[in-house]
Amino acid sequence: MAHTAEYDAKEAWSGGQSPFRVSYGKMFMWFFLISDALTFGGLLVSYGFIRHKYAEIWPKAENVFTHFPFVEQHLPLAYVGLMTFILIMSSVTMVLAVEAGKRMDRRGVLIWMFWTIIGGLAFVGSQAWEWFHFIKGTDTGAMRNVWDMATQKYVLQEWHGANMTVNEYGVPQFANYFFFITGFHGTHVFSGVVINFVIFMNAINGTYEKRGHYEMVEKVGLYWHFVDLVWVFVFTFFYLL
Repeated sequence: MAHTAEYDAKEAWSGGQSPFRVSYGKMFMWFFLISDALTFGGLLVSYGFIRHKYAEIWPKAENVFTHFPFVEQHLPLAYVGLMTFILIMSSVTMVLAVEAGKRMDRRGVLIWMFWTIIGGLAFVGSQAWEWFHFIKGTDTGAMRNVWDMATQKYVLQEWHGANMTVNEYGVPQFANYFFFITGFHGTHVFSGVVINFVIFMNAINGTYEKRGHYEMVEKVGLYWHFVDLVWVFVFTFFYLL
């Protein structure tokens, strides 16, 4: 009886297993995602305060992001909507890759990881195209007070596009937040593409078959779903509201 009690006490304090049987890799991935969510939350809250401060003169996104490849007419937010669709579909393919991994279906993992990578690259490329047109500006431009280095004075001149100090669309803070928030998110997407490619190559080499599980696919899947979810908030608060 004493031996049984001693054994039970040892088992109770031995550790090594979480209540929900979550591996340390998944647990630390969740820790990272929570901290990252706080960072994105802080950026969006800050954006909300600044937008409220300049509410009367803040540019409307549907009047700024109207371009679409190979289409001359203005299509408000159509291109951003396409980007959002691409990213959401890449999240679907990631779900299918994780599901295939749980079935130890190597071929399924490779197929769906491949399409997830393609979706991520398409989104990053689309964002680069959007940045290019945002920086380039429209054909008409806008009259802005611009600092003249020669005279050391502000002079009124037509300004095209946007940078971190002045832009044709309105207050400089609009461009600042656009570059920082979308750029920060784009960096996450690009990092996810790189990580997904590494996992894809490991799957080709049979690394996870040797380990007997595809948990790494599930862990990078958590990151990828987080990136997609964050974009939904960015899309809603920056482009729609």
